[in-house]
Amino acid sequence: QVQLVESGGGLVQAGGSLRLSCAASRRTSYAMGWFRQAPGKEREFVAGITWSGGSTEYADSVTGRFTISRDSAKNTIYLQMNSLKPEDTAVYYCNAATTILALHRGESRYWGQGTQVTVSS
Repeated sequence: QVQLVESGGGLVQAGGSLRLSCAASRRTSYAMGWFRQAPGKEREFVAGITWSGGSTEYADSVTGRFTISRDSAKNTIYLQMNSLKPEDTAVYYCNAATTILALHRGESRYWGQGTQVTVSS
């Protein structure tokens, strides 16, 4: 009953920045966040945020470089990605879960279709 649509992916040079957006089709009380899947690798957790925006989690690989935020009025979350590295190249998927713990575990009720991020060296 909730559609998640990602946007903002693209091609960027190493050291550059991108901001991803994920818009939900209706208001929710879900924790939301981002996973990514690089070529030849399993999907991995990137970042998550509670429905209130009061708590966030990050993968060690992106801590200090990525920032997740939420605009509940717009049913939208964002992922600000700075100091991008070639190893950040992946399809980034928005997801929503009943709790941030479930989200971190990939036990999410809704998934977006993904947006491609490519970082050149």
